[in-house]
Amino acid sequence: MLLGYIPSPSSGSVHLGPVQLRAYGLMIALGVMAAVWVGQRRWVAKGGDPGDISSIAMWAVPAGLIGSRLYHVATDWKRFTGRWGDMFAIWQGGLGIPGGLAAGVIVGVLVAHRHRIDVPGVLDSLIPTLPIAQAIGRWGNWFNQEVFGRPTGLPWGLRIDEAHRPVEYVASTTFHPTFLYEGLWNLILAWLLVRVDHRGVLRPGWLVGLWVFGYGLGRLWVETIRVDAAYLVWGLRINIWVSLLAIIVGAAVTLVGRTDRSAARPGSDLN
Repeated sequence: MLLGYIPSPSSGSVHLGPVQLRAYGLMIALGVMAAVWVGQRRWVAKGGDPGDISSIAMWAVPAGLIGSRLYHVATDWKRFTGRWGDMFAIWQGGLGIPGGLAAGVIVGVLVAHRHRIDVPGVLDSLIPTLPIAQAIGRWGNWFNQEVFGRPTGLPWGLRIDEAHRPVEYVASTTFHPTFLYEGLWNLILAWLLVRVDHRGVLRPGWLVGLWVFGYGLGRLWVETIRVDAAYLVWGLRINIWVSLLAIIVGAAVTLVGRTDRSAARPGSDLN
């Protein structure tokens, strides 16, 4: 018999024998590991050294975490009023993905340039791995029972314990599983990025534009159904504005980066 809803974990921790791990951090770590592994395979396929990806990740990953937290604190600073020490408690949740992605990519490019690694090539190798990392990391929100959507009676509604529900929705029990929506969207986006890179539709290094566009598009519709508290700008959640900006900038970069049909790679599927 089907439950008619997605259950939430009773705890935000994962127990491995006597060891207790915060699931939120574990999911982020697994996402990073997956991104590095896939990135190495893609870079090697382009003729690169897998050690290059490790060198980049060593700096880009911490930068991404710092950028994510800074973005979250900056856009939701009222939550920390009177308890500023919680700004550093990332295991409780609260990473602003846009800030982390921007910081991670910028630092990654700088590291690649310093190590004289082919920046356009390594960018195209790593960009499709970012939505994969996001898809895995979003499961941390499931464990924490956070950033879910509006109440819903759909069979895949996410059951949220009363202690985690907003006051205005305390009588509701199931909500849109935005972690799942965004995760699935990111996996589709990763597949699309790989296909576009394989077909040579964009010039080397310009795949980043399509990623920014796709991320913004997916995040936009997810933000419209989320019910967690958020900083508002002109009556809209700040991440809606950020998503719209990402869509515009990403679309522009993608259009500029398009190749001519005559420049398509031999054997591509363009016709």
